Amino acid sequence: MSKLHGRILVTGGAGFIGSALVAALNQRGFTEIVITDFLGSDEKWRNLVPLKFSDYVEAGDFRSRIAQNSAAFGRFSAVFHLGACSATTEKNAGYLIDNNFNVTKELTAWSLAQEARFIYASSAATYGDGAQGMDDRSTDIARLRPLNMYGYSKHLFDLHAQQMGWANRIVGVKYFNVFGPNEDHKADMRSLVNKAYQQILATGQVSLFKSHHPDYKDGEQKRDFLYVKDAVEMTLHFAEKAPTAGGLYNLGSGEANTWRTLTRAIFSALGREPKIGFIDMPEVLRGKYQYFTQADITKLRATGYDRRMTPLGDAVRDYVQNYLVPAKKLGD
Repeated sequence: MSKLHGRILVTGGAGFIGSALVAALNQRGFTEIVITDFLGSDEKWRNLVPLKFSDYVEAGDFRSRIAQNSAAFGRFSAVFHLGACSATTEKNAGYLIDNNFNVTKELTAWSLAQEARFIYASSAATYGDGAQGMDDRSTDIARLRPLNMYGYSKHLFDLHAQQMGWANRIVGVKYFNVFGPNEDHKADMRSLVNKAYQQILATGQVSLFKSHHPDYKDGEQKRDFLYVKDAVEMTLHFAEKAPTAGGLYNLGSGEANTWRTLTRAIFSALGREPKIGFIDMPEVLRGKYQYFTQADITKLRATGYDRRMTPLGDAVRDYVQNYLVPAKKLGD
């Protein structure tokens, strides 16, 4: 039986995946949604405009108010904690620890106390270079070695949840390379599809990073690219159809594709011939770059998730033709 009913909390609800999740909830008829986020000075507020929700609260205000009074906002049936600093290049370790680790600890304890279903964003970045595998079925997560501080901040909470005995009572979703509508505000953290679209409009071609690994040719580095609409369906699955599942789950397409393949799909969606060039990868990224990622989603499938993944070409075409070209948001 689904536990998704009544009031729902979505942290990071103005962000990329958060706003896409709210749009999917709206499609299901849910509007009793409280959204928290840090709107700041960028344009992500635009993601909220087409959405239906009952309240918006700045994340810092929400945090302080529930610390003073756990019942300040009433009860929720589900909490989707998608709010975090997701910049893999962020170097302020103190900020990442507070925002990605401490806040998640507080929200988990608060959610469990009020018996709300708690689903949070971990990250595929916790796997590091993949040398220790990308197996979400292993409980030996202490072996993982993230390559950047963002990945480590997520890894710290995964470890903490395990140590506290929370792991089987909550769900941590490890998103792989998610792309799609509502990511415009993410600056350098936007997907290649978004960046390449802008490059093609401006120059007619796309520049990809050269490979600095002997096993991979330029543009042949591989990633598991996941359309945001699929990412959201997988996330909602844990509240709708697998309300007793617990632990960490890989969320990806289950297929690795090259940057060349992805780029060709973008040109195809625009009806243009591919023009691809290569540039040196910045030194700051070279030692922290993942050359191959592919989600094993066997564990997800075992919970009853049986939806077909959107083929990469179809996903890129939908994103480019129905959102980027007409400059539309999810929910418009």
